[in-house]
Amino acid sequence: MKVVGFAGYSGSGKTTLVEKLIPALKLRGLRVSVVKHAHHSFDIDRPGKDTWRHREAGAFEVVVASQHRLALMREFEKPAQLSVHQLIAELYSGVDWVLVEGFKDSDLLKIEIWRAEAGKPARYPDDDFIAAIATDSPEQLPEATLRPVLDLNNPDAVADYLVNNQDRFEYSFD
Repeated sequence: MKVVGFAGYSGSGKTTLVEKLIPALKLRGLRVSVVKHAHHSFDIDRPGKDTWRHREAGAFEVVVASQHRLALMREFEKPAQLSVHQLIAELYSGVDWVLVEGFKDSDLLKIEIWRAEAGKPARYPDDDFIAAIATDSPEQLPEATLRPVLDLNNPDAVADYLVNNQDRFEYSFD
């Protein structure tokens, strides 16, 4: 399995790029999973549904499955901050690529999403895990770099970069 992170400030376009990369990679015959970091409380369940009722009754985990999908909800008895590696370990092993959104401080190789108009600093000068920069304003990068600079608005080019450099992104569970 190959793993690549996408790091950037809120509103930089991480979700949009990941959303467009999924079909671009699938068109190349690859199976893709996503790990997304949420900064606040979130819920995928709705009050009144069976699974919600089971969680409210105190179940530690609830798995709901149909012939089309499976969802696992786990309630932590105390706040827990799982690492990106723990979350990757939860994924199905038959996947070709895992796209990780968020976890900007992780030790995964990442593509930085950077837009000059956002007025935010770039991370690549100080983060050795940034493998490439995806931007819509390459001429305005704050520092020269030898890293590949990708067109943020061309997800096919980003997918080509990933596929052509897939050996760099091989993930080890060690």
